[in-house]
Amino acid sequence: MLSYWERESFLSYDHIIIGGGIVGMSTALSLRQRYPAASILILERGLLPTGASTRNAGFACIGSLTEILDDLRTMTAAQVVDLVAMRRRGLRRLRDRLGDEAIGYVENGSYELITDGEVVALDHLYHINDLLRPLLGSDAFSRCDDRIGQFGFGPSIRHLISNDHEGQLDTGRAMRALIAKCLHGGIEIKTGANVTAIEEESHYAGVQVAHSHIGERVTFRARKVAICTNAFTDKLFPGLDIQPGRGQVLITKPIPGLRIKGVFHFDQGYYYFREVDGRILFGGGRHLDFDGERTDVFAHSALILSDLRSKLAGIILPHTDFEIDYTWSGIMAFGSDKVPMIQQHSPHVYLGVRMGGMGVAIGSEVGERLASLMTDTCAW
Repeated sequence: MLSYWERESFLSYDHIIIGGGIVGMSTALSLRQRYPAASILILERGLLPTGASTRNAGFACIGSLTEILDDLRTMTAAQVVDLVAMRRRGLRRLRDRLGDEAIGYVENGSYELITDGEVVALDHLYHINDLLRPLLGSDAFSRCDDRIGQFGFGPSIRHLISNDHEGQLDTGRAMRALIAKCLHGGIEIKTGANVTAIEEESHYAGVQVAHSHIGERVTFRARKVAICTNAFTDKLFPGLDIQPGRGQVLITKPIPGLRIKGVFHFDQGYYYFREVDGRILFGGGRHLDFDGERTDVFAHSALILSDLRSKLAGIILPHTDFEIDYTWSGIMAFGSDKVPMIQQHSPHVYLGVRMGGMGVAIGSEVGERLASLMTDTCAW
């Protein structure tokens, strides 16, 4: 049983955000800007943010050439440009909010590796540059085949494309900076808070959280509740157009004399790698087993990890001895298109979910839009 003091002082808030990742904390900070005196609570089910926010590669991406070409098969040109613009705004908002030094942001551009099977993409390079130039102010993509030898890639890589509008950041430092910003702004964060249900009343929503120590559920109340649980949203609201997508990642032990610097993509963005502290961080391969990786269970895939090791040896580090240090997985969220879901779900509940694997880039902008939506419909 809860005490009188607990009931009176710990359960009622103006805003509750469920999910303590990039989107959840960004939403809380945007709400704080609008309501300096409001009480704001973030509930995170994990000891650390559980999903992709602390498990990604730290790519500050707007999209590779082959990925954008693939998007144009299912989206209009205007929709693709809007999505790239959202990524740009999201990254700028994150950088402005926290500062480049705090998040380890470096904008050295990125590279896309092109094999013989993707050479046709080069025929569309000028068209995509024309499409994005009004947004970016300059060409996004240029060929730089002369740098292939510099990086020492395997013989299957026939061409290299550079993108001067992308960068990288330190995921751990960025998340710590977000947490510090929230705490400094008087935003409460409770970890290990597993939300089991949300019940709406006439003037508030009740958020039920399992309290294992006393063997009962505790109900927090708020006038507005933001759901920022991405791939795990189905556990609270089944039936939404949200599919989980697990990503496999590995990292090598430090490699003396490593020639690779920067961030890299290939195969429509399904593979990505970068140098981190003299190591190679390499992830992807979800498309090898879409059905098997359509899960919110954190586990390893022997098939995909074997493929990553093979490509690491044959494409990325063909003449270099290396050892895998450890591996992990993260859970992303996808839908019928790549547009995130930002909407009012019910009178007191709002959704900011389905990042499409681009949470680092768009998470801050999604949080801003979600907070704006909650403000526009607020009855205060």
